[in-house]
Amino acid sequence: MPNSADCFSSDLHWDDDLPLDKPEEACGVFGIYAPGEDVAKLTYFGLYALQHRGQESAGIATFDGSQVYSHKDMGLVSQVFNEGILNKLPGHLAVGHTRYSTTGSSRISNAQPALVETRLGTLALAHNGNLVNTGDLRDELTDSEFDILTTTDSELIALAIAQEVNQGKTWLEGSISAFGRCQGAFSLTIATPDGVMGVRDLNGIRPLVIGLLPSDDVDKPRRYVLASETCGLDIIGAEYIRDVEPGEVVWLNEEGMASFHWAPQSSRKLCVFEMIYFARPDSIMHDESLYSYRMRLGKRLALESPADVDIVIGVPDSGIPAAIGFSQQSEIPYAEGLIKNRYVGRTFIQPTQSMRESGIRMKLNPLRDVLEGKRVLMVDDSIVRGTTSRKIVKALRDAGATEVHMRISSPPVTHPCFYGIDTDSQNQLIAATHSVAAIKEQIGVDSLAYLSWEGMLEETREDTTSFCSACFTGNYPTPLSEPIKRTKLLLEPVPPTPASV
Repeated sequence: MPNSADCFSSDLHWDDDLPLDKPEEACGVFGIYAPGEDVAKLTYFGLYALQHRGQESAGIATFDGSQVYSHKDMGLVSQVFNEGILNKLPGHLAVGHTRYSTTGSSRISNAQPALVETRLGTLALAHNGNLVNTGDLRDELTDSEFDILTTTDSELIALAIAQEVNQGKTWLEGSISAFGRCQGAFSLTIATPDGVMGVRDLNGIRPLVIGLLPSDDVDKPRRYVLASETCGLDIIGAEYIRDVEPGEVVWLNEEGMASFHWAPQSSRKLCVFEMIYFARPDSIMHDESLYSYRMRLGKRLALESPADVDIVIGVPDSGIPAAIGFSQQSEIPYAEGLIKNRYVGRTFIQPTQSMRESGIRMKLNPLRDVLEGKRVLMVDDSIVRGTTSRKIVKALRDAGATEVHMRISSPPVTHPCFYGIDTDSQNQLIAATHSVAAIKEQIGVDSLAYLSWEGMLEETREDTTSFCSACFTGNYPTPLSEPIKRTKLLLEPVPPTPASV
């Protein structure tokens, strides 16, 4: 991801091919054991539902006995696969992956699933997360019989499993030994000739769920599905059973599903940003849709930081549930003030300078007749760099808004993530180097307030200690080496930030 030394540099434009003012998720993973089904097409649709988790590359690997078939390329799922390609991926089990890079550069060699040969046959691995001990693991593997072909930590996990298997262990034994060598965040789907595995790290930082395809034939093997989110199950009609637990590996084969705890001292620390922003609003976590949780965040925000305005709007799409919640709690009318072009991805066609000056807007367009003469409160889920927020505020004022107030349904992001979310280094996080008052001035709003950390966690209605919220607090759930810290963290500690101004 390109970086800028000054997050308010004048050369940042609304529609440049630059990162959004949001953290970016790493990946979506999918796995399926379903004899008698077209597993390639089911995996395709599962990845299609998980496209929001990564738009850089996509891949599928299928197994037909000991024979493996694979296709992966750069681009969206619908761009990488077509009917002809999927018909060339036969088999009874599969894993799939859609990627946004946080470890390893953006190139085809780093697309997943990662394929590795072992004494027991081919291994195909799809990974969501990020390891924090890649240096040590790479050194261990470099001294072994393997050639490291990519720059991803995902390949290192696959090679570690292969190394253990080649020493005489079974698939399950070798995998469990390899997981113990990995530190950080990893939710994995792993395909072998003998079955499919679903795995989460000992903290369960990234999500992974288990589903079951319906069947009228009781004599057939049960057909299981793994996906990063329940929306990946819904699209193919699979029934959600449960989450893969932190420190658990599930083994899916002709005998059904077996469960093993490879890390008996696990401690759940799900990334709270999955609930705030990353996961699709229709995905289920803790027995409710994330849409419901995000609406509660908006209601809590209205109680903590009210405003005297005429209308409430949300930044599409992720800010809308919280904006509706804010509106309901405050009894201030909700309106659509921004329209999103849903067919714009990253474009390689750059607007000319004259186009920029004339106000070309490919992604969001304000509705003048809704905004003109109004005091507007805009709700968004987060501010990371501040660049996009400033442009949206200016567009609202240009469309006639007399006042623009902003409310954020999460606390200030002050620390980078080391577990699979691309939040850049700490000096690029606006709340790490600016007070709320300074951010207010930089983005040009009349008032600015963030949701409290306590409010965010209390509205989960779960044990508040069971979430990773390190991006807001700097309290990381796993030990970080000094070299790892120096890649992203500032040398001086970040002072506490008040929530509003």
